[in-house]
Amino acid sequence: MARSSVLARAEKIEPDPSHQDTFAATARMAPESVEVLVRTLDGRELALPAELVRVLLASAGELARGHAVTVLASEVQLSPTEAAELLGLSRPFVTRLLDAGDIPSMNLPGSSHRVVRLADVLAFQQRRERRREGRRQIADALEGTDLP
Repeated sequence: MARSSVLARAEKIEPDPSHQDTFAATARMAPESVEVLVRTLDGRELALPAELVRVLLASAGELARGHAVTVLASEVQLSPTEAAELLGLSRPFVTRLLDAGDIPSMNLPGSSHRVVRLADVLAFQQRRERRREGRRQIADALEGTDLP
């Protein structure tokens, strides 16, 4: 059975520029000081749990910056191609990262096809960003010295 794309099935929300002020105001709220009530058309109300409030506030911040938000569970399994798409890298390069163990992966049962957990892809991306930031700080520090 063919595996359908996880990214194609994910819920993606594009920001509406006319709501930018509301997104920005919402993103500035502290999760512990917010209660979100959802009211159904028949008048029933439901208070959202703290986890959902944090998701909403974090999403509002991204939408305020003009970024689309895609909702995926961190345990979702991606193909190497999907991981490459999320990272903005080529599939062959991601395959080399998987081969080297830089991003953990596992083979599907009875198959040579691999899958990667979204959480592992995001962890790799964070490590990569920290290294990039460290190199930038070193370059900035060296720029201010009289080294040859």
